[in-house]
Amino acid sequence: MFMMQRSGWWNILNWACLRFFSILLPVLVSFGIAGAQVCVTDDFGRDVVLDKPARRIVALYGSFNEILFAMGQGELLVARTAADDYPAEIVKLPSIGTHMRPNAEMIASLNPDLVLQMSGRPQAISVLKPLEEFGISTAVFRVASFNDLYSVIERLGVLTGKMNAAGSLVERMRKRLKAVDRMTSSFKAKPEVFFEIRYPNLLGAGRGSIVNDIIKKAGGENCLKSNKKIARIGEEELMRLNPRFYIYQKGHMNPSPVSPARRKLFSMLEAVRKDRVHEVDESVFSRPGPRNVKAVEILASILAGMDN
Repeated sequence: MFMMQRSGWWNILNWACLRFFSILLPVLVSFGIAGAQVCVTDDFGRDVVLDKPARRIVALYGSFNEILFAMGQGELLVARTAADDYPAEIVKLPSIGTHMRPNAEMIASLNPDLVLQMSGRPQAISVLKPLEEFGISTAVFRVASFNDLYSVIERLGVLTGKMNAAGSLVERMRKRLKAVDRMTSSFKAKPEVFFEIRYPNLLGAGRGSIVNDIIKKAGGENCLKSNKKIARIGEEELMRLNPRFYIYQKGHMNPSPVSPARRKLFSMLEAVRKDRVHEVDESVFSRPGPRNVKAVEILASILAGMDN
């Protein structure tokens, strides 16, 4: 699927547009100019134009729920997917299907101004076509780094007319990450980390994932060189890589993980032999959102426990 390549001038133009809206839009809204049109470009190069800031939003991926609640705008959400259970307030909203199989008729009945989708699978954008046939505006985003995440937050600020709230959230996140950076600057080396997505049929987080940036900002180095979001890896290759830390997630993708210390062959890994194996929450580490800062803090503390 085509992804628009952003050159340097495009990034500058996009930043300038966001800054323009951050100044002008709150003024228009404060004066009750409800017809103030808002526009952003999503991560598939599509212009998303709303006649006025969105007031009824359906998110087809939990990241957006977390972002909007962190901005103090959770009341804009009018539905959830079957998998959404965080923040706790989201559970009271009606379920409209799943991330990849949303019920278009039910969503349309809620009269949303905007439907948000996260690209991860090739079909993510195609499931929006029935919604667009109802005349519903949609936006699709992709997050593989904190810079991507900041951009999504800022564009949601534009689409909701809440640029100040979005800017404040980004600033809080940056401040906490700077504190982590000061701590990890004392590391003598960057320990190699393997992040398990799923086992058995072992999958690890590649360099095209938000997890990769979490590892980097925590002072570590992803031992996988694959540029994919998720990489399949054989046990023999894992033995060859021999990471110093083994992090495995528990959640929807890895619901009942067995500790690597109890798996055949894994006892050969340095991480296992030296008790550097840790279980973490999938939704905090693998789901792009404000809690990724907490993931960095958690992992940095784990890595700091070793004599670097």
